[in-house]
This record gives sequence, C-alpha cells and structure tokens, in this order.
Amino acid sequence: MTDSALDDIRILDLAGETGVYATKLLADLGADVIRIEPPDGDPMRDIGPFWHDERAADRSLSFFNLNTNKRSVTLDFTKPEGRALFEKLVATADIVVETFTPGYLDAMGLGYAGLCAIRPDIILTSITGFGQTGPHARYAWSDIVGVAMSGMMTLAGEKEDPPNRAYGNQGYVCAGIDGACGTMMALFHRDNSGEGQHVDVSMQEALSINQETAMMTYDMNQRVATRTGSRGIIPIDLPGIGIFDTKDGQIFAYLGTPGGAAWTVMLDWMNREGLAEDLNEEPNLSMIQGLNLRFLTSLVQEPEKLAERLNVLAHMYQVFKRFCASMSKWTMYEEAQKQRIMIGIVSTPEDLAKNPQLAYRKWYQDVPHDHLGGTTVRYAGPPYRLTETPWSLRRRPPLPGEHNAEVFGALGVSPADLPRLHAEGVF
Repeated sequence: MTDSALDDIRILDLAGETGVYATKLLADLGADVIRIEPPDGDPMRDIGPFWHDERAADRSLSFFNLNTNKRSVTLDFTKPEGRALFEKLVATADIVVETFTPGYLDAMGLGYAGLCAIRPDIILTSITGFGQTGPHARYAWSDIVGVAMSGMMTLAGEKEDPPNRAYGNQGYVCAGIDGACGTMMALFHRDNSGEGQHVDVSMQEALSINQETAMMTYDMNQRVATRTGSRGIIPIDLPGIGIFDTKDGQIFAYLGTPGGAAWTVMLDWMNREGLAEDLNEEPNLSMIQGLNLRFLTSLVQEPEKLAERLNVLAHMYQVFKRFCASMSKWTMYEEAQKQRIMIGIVSTPEDLAKNPQLAYRKWYQDVPHDHLGGTTVRYAGPPYRLTETPWSLRRRPPLPGEHNAEVFGALGVSPADLPRLHAEGVF
C-alpha cells in the first residue's frame, strides 16, 4: 500500500472535547498520535452512548469515534517524574495539540516557548473557546457557548422558535477541523522553512463562518439576518419548497428554483400518478406555469393581486403535501432525480446505514475490537479520498494506558519501573 500522508509525523494529543476531532483527522491520515490521558483515564471515556449500553471506560462509542488510530498512555506531567517523561516525549514529537485554558501550560513552563526549548521546530496547536488573547480568552466554554457566541445559534431553527443549538457538537467539530487545517499549514511551512509555530484556534471564530451571508447582509444592506427555518429566505409557504412528510419519513423539496426542473415537470409527474387533483385547472395551472423565484418579485409589485395569489398558493401547497404523504421517501427521491426535480431525503441514521451510494463506495469501515470479544465495530468512513496517500483506519481506539510500556519503554523506562510509577500516580 502507498504510504499515508502523515506516517512520519508524531503528535502528542492533550486535547479535550474542543480539539479531539483535530487529532482524529490527523491520525486517520497516518500520524502516530499518542493520546496522553490522566492516570484515572480520559473523562471522554464516560460520554455515552455505550457499546450495548454497558457503561465502562472501554465502551464509549463517542470515544471510539474520535480516537481511532491513536495510541494511549496515562501520565500526570504535573509530577516531577511525569514531567520528565513528557519532556522526553516532546523531544520525539512534531506536534502537540492542547485545549487547556490559555496560560495554563505557560505557567508550567510548557507553553510554546517551553516546548521550543525542548524541540526548536515544534508545532503547538491550541484549540480553545475564544483563542489565546483578548478579554474573553480565559472565559469558560462548551459547545453551546461556541454556537451561541459565534452568532450561529440565532440563525438556527424555525422563525417562531427560540434560537436552536445545532445537533452534534458542531462547535467542537468546526474547531477541530480548523485545528487540523491550521496544523497542516504549519507543518507545510516547517517542511519548507524548518520553523515551527504556535497555531491558535478559536471555536468562536471557527464557527463564525456558519453564519454564511449574515455578516455580508449587514455590511451591504444594514439588515440583521434572522432565523428562517426550512422555508429559507422565502417569507411565505410556497408549494414544493421546504420539508414535507411522506409515508415513511420526510423529504426536502426546492421546486421552481435555479438548477432544477420547472414546476410543470412536477405537475406532469403528479398527473401520471393521478394525484394532481385540480392543479390542471385555472387559476392553478397559470400559477404553476409561472412559478419561480421571480414570481416573488411580482407579489410585491402587484399588491392588489396578493390575497388572491396567496390563496391559490396555499391550495397548491396542500395538494403537493397530500401527494408527498402518499409516496415513500425513496420513491420520491429516485423518481425526482430522473426528472431533475430538486428533492432529497431528510436522512435518518437508519437511512444513512442503508444508503446505496455509501454502500457502493464501501464508505463504512469495520474495525476489529479484540476487547469486545473479537467483534467488529462499524465506523464512519473517510471525509476525503486520496489516491496517493490514502486515509485509513489502521487500529481500534486504545484502552486507557494501553501503550504505556511500549511508548515509555522507548524512552528508557524499564518494565520493572512501571508498577512503581503506577503506584505513585505518575501513570
């Protein structure tokens, strides 16, 4: 097999939830990532859900997902012997990734300057809520703080709702992605110049891009963007735009918009199914023939016709809603694709597990877990595919301190010293 992109790079992983996705991305590209856990184990091992609902340090599916391809050591580097071992590890490493409160490592003499004294070309990536500097730098943070303080939360949800928190720790994920990207850029610079550097990632800043055009809208139009929900920027319910229930789930439709077929193609389909009701009659038919985004402009320009048109649109909306409710989501999706009608499935986890496209590309990866009785666990696949330096899942997530003997033995710690260091709380 071709070498992985980062198989000559060693990373010391001190990251908490804010940055652990960054080290996963780098580990999956081949880096030797050594996760340094406290002696009593990583707190993230206590985050559910758990394998077969068995709550234990080696059963967290969340930890599984974020720690493939890593090795684990336990180490308290606040103790003298632990610090000495940590400094020896730093001398062998290319990158250190951490998520401590700004100033914590500096106070220990292990900030960027301290690490450079051990290895001059080291790259330190710090991923925090608000960055290393500024009036909020030392404020406490969590995922919900990030999505709220970035402005993303105020744009999430239906207009009638309070601000919504997006599902799935989007703050941590976005900060991790930017952390991995920043680390790769720093590594590229080091390869070309021999210079390491400090990569400073703010979750608040990483998430700000999720506001899409909100900042530009204010800059250019002096208008504050607000929640629009599934309807989008359109202020009224339009037939064929938004989320609709089907017999077995939901679809998202965006008919009459640039890039897809016209509403008349949808009407032809409804006619073939015998479910067009009265849409072939006036005034419905004329409305359908002219239904596109430009139609919204005419609503404003001809206010005297607004009430009549809104009544017709409301009726069409209900007819389309009934059509969707009579179909399965996969039938709607596959038939729509044949006709360039813009309809997609609102996929559930089960839909993704059974998705034929993902199955064809063998996206899901089965990884043996010997500590679970030799069974395999299925993981999400690559976020990108590289032909020359492939992404891969090479090993299951590590058990707590599983590689203590292996990693510290290479630093000169004898097997006889391991029990003593464990008893003293160094490991």
